[in-house]
Amino acid sequence: MNALFADTLRNVRIERGFSQRELAELMYVTQPTVARWENGSRLPDAAMISRLAECLGVDVHTLLNAAAEGGDSPNIIMVEDREVILKGGLTVLEEVMPDATVVGFEWPSDALEYAKENRVSLAFLDIELGGESGFDLCRALLAINARTNVVFLTAYADYALDAWSTGASGFMLKPITPEGVRAQLADLRHPFSPGGLAE
Repeated sequence: MNALFADTLRNVRIERGFSQRELAELMYVTQPTVARWENGSRLPDAAMISRLAECLGVDVHTLLNAAAEGGDSPNIIMVEDREVILKGGLTVLEEVMPDATVVGFEWPSDALEYAKENRVSLAFLDIELGGESGFDLCRALLAINARTNVVFLTAYADYALDAWSTGASGFMLKPITPEGVRAQLADLRHPFSPGGLAE
């Protein structure tokens, strides 16, 4: 429980005129994630605190000084260049793994920066990311941490064979569903405890 950080974040958000939902949309997390930060049941890591400071237009040290040591929740990322699909996917991942830190990215470069600062346990990657390839992003993530589980998301089953050559753990056809996520969690290359797995 981190009451100081929770109170600081809530006060700054209110001062800046953001609702929890508006802040969640800016951060590419779900509204329940922001609520957990503000009730003290979850503490974001340093990279997320930096993003919070940027979105709220506040000195990062204001938030860092209020934060204590982070928790042990696993980091789950989703990279998807279409905002509506990204937001829907984040909601599903948060529903299935309510105790994990779930973060979304539209740009592969942002996801890689996050992975360099945080141990990513599981990454859900779109294969076609604008002009970039999810296959290349997978290889880059695995170069950072060989134990990152990667699950590819696509609307095209034809990509399945190429996906397996990258070292990925799984492959899912869109749309992402709770049942599909649970099936992937049961068959990961490098199992981890997602904590608080919802039925």
